[in-house]
Amino acid sequence: MAGKCGKTVLVVEDDADVREAIAEVLSDCEYKPLHASNGAEALQRLRTAEVRPCVILLDVMMPTMDGWQFRAAQKSDPSVSDIPVVVLSAHANGSEAAAKMDAAAYLAKPVSLERLVTVVERFCGVEQG
Repeated sequence: MAGKCGKTVLVVEDDADVREAIAEVLSDCEYKPLHASNGAEALQRLRTAEVRPCVILLDVMMPTMDGWQFRAAQKSDPSVSDIPVVVLSAHANGSEAAAKMDAAAYLAKPVSLERLVTVVERFCGVEQG
């Protein structure tokens, strides 16, 4: 897992328990999770992060700035528009929402943590042997 060291993942989720569980799993897999509880906080984290995230895990329904609003702002900012987004949603139409957001992937809630790590690995990859 040494190749994953330093890989940063932005976790945007308003449910603190879910956010912490995802962050813990990512940390166990040697990723560095950045936390945000809504889209506005996520944009701030992106703009001030020392290390650019390799992927963004994005909840859709959040207060202050939801996933839709965040994604629109992200896509309009050339400095972060190319960071892939994985949409996390419990809604029945979550995969449709992810497609409309032009997300790179979709995971249904409750999220299988094993599946989550697999998807993160797909975007963050092992660059070193």
